[in-house]
Amino acid sequence: MRRKKIVVMGFMGSMPIAGVIWQHVHYIVGLQRLGHDVYYIEDSARIPYNPRTFDTNNDFAYAAQVLGQLAREFGFERRWGFCARYLPDYPTAGIRLTKIRQLYREADAILNVCGTQEFNDDLLKSERILYVESDPGVEQIKVDQRVCSTVEYLEKHHALFTFGENVGTNRFPVPLHKLKWIPTRQPVVTDLWKTPRGPVSTALFTSIANWSTSGLKDIEWRGEKYLWSKSREFLRFVAAPKKSGEPFELATDIKDEKTRDKFLRNDWRFRAPHEMSVDYWEYRAYIRRSKGEFTVAKDQYVRLHTGWFSDRSACYLAAGRPVITQQTGFTDHYGSNGGLFAFRSLGEIAEAVRAINADYKKHSRAARALAREVFEAEKVLRDLLQRAGI
Repeated sequence: MRRKKIVVMGFMGSMPIAGVIWQHVHYIVGLQRLGHDVYYIEDSARIPYNPRTFDTNNDFAYAAQVLGQLAREFGFERRWGFCARYLPDYPTAGIRLTKIRQLYREADAILNVCGTQEFNDDLLKSERILYVESDPGVEQIKVDQRVCSTVEYLEKHHALFTFGENVGTNRFPVPLHKLKWIPTRQPVVTDLWKTPRGPVSTALFTSIANWSTSGLKDIEWRGEKYLWSKSREFLRFVAAPKKSGEPFELATDIKDEKTRDKFLRNDWRFRAPHEMSVDYWEYRAYIRRSKGEFTVAKDQYVRLHTGWFSDRSACYLAAGRPVITQQTGFTDHYGSNGGLFAFRSLGEIAEAVRAINADYKKHSRAARALAREVFEAEKVLRDLLQRAGI
């Protein structure tokens, strides 16, 4: 593949929480390792969030600080820019606006990671913008409902990619209306997660979740409501630790005392999520210290049978930590040789725990091997660029 000039666009400066940061870093480093000239740009009217002060305001100093640090650590110094489109004259940090505009004109590809980048006149100079959807279901439903703004936005992209690997097949019920969705996967630079030793004997199955997302992207379709939050799914399987015979841990912040007590009575433990949320290295350390991951999927992903899989769960696998996660249809494509277990019932969760405990080393090796086979960043991104015709 010829060396390309590629721009990654996202929101890890304006929303600098650890899971978001790692999601973007894997794109940047993976493309670097393919030999491309990679730039990271944020150019948005979105007001940045500071997770240390819990504040949202016009000051982008913290966003610039985070991006500068990431650039030094992951090799894109002098190749990042933050443009505050919400302020007059569009002030920038990192590279200047004139350089950003030049990149838009010259780039062989611009990746709109998570589909969060709004268009502006400068960006529309490019005809090589690739939409990378991490949350399948909502946009396809909006298209089916003839939401003009969604259709117009999607049609301005050179190609549309989705983590929903069943989108466009007979397993996914939403019509696509001639839009071509190309399946892709969350890239993971697996050697950044490789763990030299197994977990200690007291390690638990863990996960990390944002509890207070209810309603943000809920959507109604054909008389049914599809939920974006994971909270309802966790409540459906709240008895999982007790059924499995060992405690699970969840790094989240549940404010409602009755809900929290219900989890505690079912042998859940809680971990304060704030420090690992703002410190991406602590986030990685938490995953690598875990026995494995137990988690659920969002209602939308499950009932629409999207084939979606979590980028965080892929990081657990890369660390050699087995994953037990809710079935979304991803087993149509991978996950049948150990290390990764899909469930629909409490009984299947307990069976997965017993299988992992019976031969942990086997399932740890299988988890790591699956991550390298299915999610390795260089493989995923080489395929993405080739299928986009870049």
